[in-house]
Amino acid sequence: MTDQTQPKLPEDVRVRFCPSPTGTPHVGMVRTALFNWAEARHTHGRFVFRIEDTDAVRDSEESYQQIIDALEWLGIDWDEGINVGGPDGPYRQSERFDIYQDVARRLFEAGYAYESYSTPEEVEARNLAAGRPKAFGYDGYDRDLTEEQKATFRAEGRKPALRIRMPDEDIAFDDLIRGHIEFKAGSVPDYVIVRPNGDPLYTLTNPVDDAMMRINVVLRGEDLLSSTPRQIVLYRYLMELGVAKEMPLFGHMPYVMGKGKKKLSKRDPESNLFLHRDNGFIPEGLLNYLALLGWSIASDRDIFTMDEMIEKFDIRDVKANPAHFDIDKAISINAEHIRMLDPQDFLNRSLPYLRHQGLVSADSWDALTEREREILTAAGPLVQPRVRLLGEVPGMTASLLGTEGFIEPDEDARKQLKDSAAEVLDKAIAALEPVSGDEWHADALHELLDKALIEDGGFKPRLAYGPVRVAMSGRRVSPPLFESMEILGKDLSVARLKGLRAHV
Repeated sequence: MTDQTQPKLPEDVRVRFCPSPTGTPHVGMVRTALFNWAEARHTHGRFVFRIEDTDAVRDSEESYQQIIDALEWLGIDWDEGINVGGPDGPYRQSERFDIYQDVARRLFEAGYAYESYSTPEEVEARNLAAGRPKAFGYDGYDRDLTEEQKATFRAEGRKPALRIRMPDEDIAFDDLIRGHIEFKAGSVPDYVIVRPNGDPLYTLTNPVDDAMMRINVVLRGEDLLSSTPRQIVLYRYLMELGVAKEMPLFGHMPYVMGKGKKKLSKRDPESNLFLHRDNGFIPEGLLNYLALLGWSIASDRDIFTMDEMIEKFDIRDVKANPAHFDIDKAISINAEHIRMLDPQDFLNRSLPYLRHQGLVSADSWDALTEREREILTAAGPLVQPRVRLLGEVPGMTASLLGTEGFIEPDEDARKQLKDSAAEVLDKAIAALEPVSGDEWHADALHELLDKALIEDGGFKPRLAYGPVRVAMSGRRVSPPLFESMEILGKDLSVARLKGLRAHV
């Protein structure tokens, strides 16, 4: 498993999850939270949850609440942070501006940061004049401005940004996932930490928060790898100032890829966490699948619980290669977890979906009618092994909960009705009408219809039972036929056979 040459983890692991509230929670964000949470739980460390909400234009309170809702729904809990508290609050960056201003001032006074008056247009013009590409990046022009030059810029009404002074040396670190990584001297330009208007940037706020919250293992997406040398240099300066105690370890998780081998975008429907919830994923199934996006519990095993993941997880076992989001596999894994649910738990979790479709009178078990509870208790063992998503439960149970004598068949179900359907239905009605209520149970119905339709009627099973199934449910795929008829009872079963007969 873990390579002995990889960095050793601290004894008191402290990890964090720090999303920006700029949209609906997506699977990449959740995978990041999951891996951080699993590492904290595996090592008996601490999991800190904070919000990076300094972008007043893009951040929203709705997104903030959605992130909390997502973590709570998934069962990803945290030890310090939002709504929990802790020794290093506040845990929203929008409430920490005084802290950032103070650290920025100290970085400037110590010479680690300097005032930069160059506009983007001036930087581009200097690059072109020097024969470099226009978008080459900042050229260090303001590093050593004289006081007279600064005074001239200020007289023009310019306000300076603050830039970090990058050292003229290679920057290297050992990534927990990717191994040894080096950035050559000069490849990372001096970068802005405070805008001219005084607003602190992510490049300052994120490392400062990590330092002050004593985060010693930073696990984040591969897309942030290019910013790591900046963070390492800033951390060195923060350690000199006494703001940080130690350099954290870094681990960069692989991209999550969507269709066409492209990075899964926030705009892709498959990325939307709440769309998966609405479709009927359960937390156990979705988390199990997301855990497989870069990690595995064993080479021959895909299904596991979160307790099992916690027992085995080590961030150093995560693969660096991009992970592909396969919705079909995700649904398949979710189906396995649905089958693992306690039967009553399955019914309880299905109720909101049934209620949303208007099939039951309430979304809690105790508030249902006695008839609804009886039908669902009987239907549960038939439906639970056959659905992959809780969103499929209404389609499988609607006919059992309904009281109508005729169900209009779905289009694909009607296509199953061959020319012999009318004769099949006539024979089924004739065979079933004499059956007493006491004898109306699945085994007896199966035996009776086998004789009437197959042995005596001469129909092949598919032609014999297709029309009966369509009459009971209106669907081509439904719960087991004879058990469904037992749940429906004689009167309603016969009424539905007659109802379909009148429409073929």
